[in-house]
Amino acid sequence: MDLSPIRQRHLALMQTTLAILGNVLTPVSQAVATTLRDGHDGPKGWTVIEVVCHLRDFDGFFQQRAQMILAEEYSKLPAYDHEALAVERAYIDQDLHAAYAALTASRQQYVEFFKGLSAEQWERAGVHPERGHFSLTDAVMQVGSHDCIHLEQITRILNGG
Repeated sequence: MDLSPIRQRHLALMQTTLAILGNVLTPVSQAVATTLRDGHDGPKGWTVIEVVCHLRDFDGFFQQRAQMILAEEYSKLPAYDHEALAVERAYIDQDLHAAYAALTASRQQYVEFFKGLSAEQWERAGVHPERGHFSLTDAVMQVGSHDCIHLEQITRILNGG
């Protein structure tokens, strides 16, 4: 296990952003989560439940990519169409608190994955479909920034705008 200070901070951020999301979602009803929309994102805008399902699913996708980086030599990481997934997986029909609980379980697994990496493993990389060269250090950093973008989006939706 090799947790440099920067990696430690990003692992802590992965847990902090999840806790913030939980606090933000606590008073949100299923009705609110499925009706308020963000007019800035996508053709119809996203609802809170759609964003939470996106976070849940992409947490799993991020883990799959990280595992590919470990298993394969400079693997080409898959791309995912988040708009298509929202429709295919019927995010709008899912339960808000179940989606958050699944994200919480996924995130714990992902944190444990990162905690178990050696110094050599942290430097392994693949080719990200949008970013190019992408190491496991990049992967741990991606999670917190991805979470922050969507935390801002959820608070914007809940604030009407």
